[in-house]
Amino acid sequence: MEDLQQYKDNPKTTYLVSSYEMVLSQIEETKKMKEDDSMAELAEEELKGLEKQREDIQKQMDDILEAEKKEEQFPNEIILEVRAGAGGDEASLFARELAEMYRAYSEKRGWSFALVSESESALGGYKEASFELRGLDVYKTLRFETGVHRIQRIPETEKSGRVHTSTASIAILPIRKKTKLELDPADLEFETSRSGGKGGQNVNKVETAVRVIHKPTGLDVRSTAERNQLKNKEKALSILQAKLQLLKDEEEARTLATERQDQIGTGDRSEKIRTYNILQDRITDHRIKESWHGIETILAGGLDPIFEAIEKQSDKGVDKSE
Repeated sequence: MEDLQQYKDNPKTTYLVSSYEMVLSQIEETKKMKEDDSMAELAEEELKGLEKQREDIQKQMDDILEAEKKEEQFPNEIILEVRAGAGGDEASLFARELAEMYRAYSEKRGWSFALVSESESALGGYKEASFELRGLDVYKTLRFETGVHRIQRIPETEKSGRVHTSTASIAILPIRKKTKLELDPADLEFETSRSGGKGGQNVNKVETAVRVIHKPTGLDVRSTAERNQLKNKEKALSILQAKLQLLKDEEEARTLATERQDQIGTGDRSEKIRTYNILQDRITDHRIKESWHGIETILAGGLDPIFEAIEKQSDKGVDKSE
């Protein structure tokens, strides 16, 4: 391994490089010992042990770099955004149900699920809300949830018994440690305010909530969950970066749509992906044309059968022609 620079540049492998170089030095010294016939046999045995040490350290460094690459592709931190669509208050209630479904699933997986910001409707639903999820394989598992979810049911407030159709959109934003997107400070505008809701006197009296606006695109992000302004600012910038990356990815996906037969849909937030039919107790994923019964169980976090079917189809490719 001639080029050690990549290992020296990585904080996770730097400490191993010195051990590796020390073993290399010992190997060279031991090779010189072999030139002495009286020491040749002993040196040969020692070389075997040193070569094993060198291989072990190299494998350890390579494993660390490989794990980093995997985490970069499928990071263990995401932002899940839910937004009410068509359907008024019923849509906001559905948006909240979806958020609670993902919360319940996260608990089963041992992931953390924390509120970042929320805007509630008069009936207690979500006009929009965002959550931070952390855990092993969180993005790999949820990456295909981006899109429009539709529910068909008779609302409790519906006296004539008519079936209503409401929608809510989900966006899954991976938070990557390394990103090529750089934010120009001149493009950013910040606003601060007091955080509402629970959290104690400090949260309500001090301007800890942060809203950041990306002027070129009009995108804005609000973070209210942290107890100090700096942390909310950092989180808002991280989410904004992820949103800008998602916009870029969506545009590329639309451009290359005909070449993406190995993907489940385009990953666009405007794409209808799933229908929850309460009266027929059936959930249908339109991308893979499969249905499941037991809506109550699924809304309570029993999503594994759906995720397994989607993952299976994504692995072998999907015929999306209809």
